[in-house]
Amino acid sequence: MKFIKRIDFNSPVILSLAAISLVVLIINSLTGGWLNNLFAVYYTSFLDPKLYMRLFTHCVTHQDMAHYTGNFLLILAVGPMVEEKYGSRNILIMICISSVLTGLINVLFFSGTALLGASGIAFMLILLASFVNIREGKIPMTVILVAVLYIGNEIVSGLFSKDQISHLSHIIGGLCGTLFGVILNSKKLNRNNVKAGA
Repeated sequence: MKFIKRIDFNSPVILSLAAISLVVLIINSLTGGWLNNLFAVYYTSFLDPKLYMRLFTHCVTHQDMAHYTGNFLLILAVGPMVEEKYGSRNILIMICISSVLTGLINVLFFSGTALLGASGIAFMLILLASFVNIREGKIPMTVILVAVLYIGNEIVSGLFSKDQISHLSHIIGGLCGTLFGVILNSKKLNRNNVKAGA
């Protein structure tokens, strides 16, 4: 009991996402893929209300334990730090926006392909994490390097690799993370300009 009291649930949104995704993975395995068919996003009529649900739910579905582990090792490594800096509410909103955007783009441009997994969220958090050490009026070199390496690698991989990975989801997630980082740190980024203009 004392050990349980010592555990700090420091990142409720990230931990909840990991737990929900694990439960979905287990239920999906027990039902022969039924839950992934229900939650993964793919093109159907825009009059179908389930399409709008899937724009949110596809990020909690995974093909197998290796897919789940690959995503959540990254998410659990960087997510808590980002959630602590920007707040649980903001992280939840950013996860929802990233999920909807990656799902919508998949539906619009890859209508014959189902999308599942939290890799877009992982890339969003990685790019957002690189803004954590931002100083007033300065963009950290780490932001530039992470953006160039991650997004550049995904563009090259998307053009030349034939695999089952949605590189576009990674790119969209990374772009979302960069955009959120700029928006959430806009005061710090602009503070130096305000001083210079005074």
